[in-house]
Amino acid sequence: MKATGIVRRIDHLGRIVLPIELRRKMEIGTEETLEFFVEGETLLLKRYAPACTFCGGNKELKEYNGKRICAACLNELKTEESG
Repeated sequence: MKATGIVRRIDHLGRIVLPIELRRKMEIGTEETLEFFVEGETLLLKRYAPACTFCGGNKELKEYNGKRICAACLNELKTEESG
């Protein structure tokens, strides 16, 4: 992980502003969705990309019981249930 030298305070509503220089460098647009990860004292932001619960693929995703499943895994599950 690379330090940026950028320090920001959290406002009274719990918000953090991502500086324009950082957003430009990372090509983060205003309609971008970010996902938060926490490990110990580290907070990591990553572009959000929905993925299959089983294989991590992102093609032809369906939602089933609150989980995302790709068409290939769904077909495999159906095959196992009927077999």
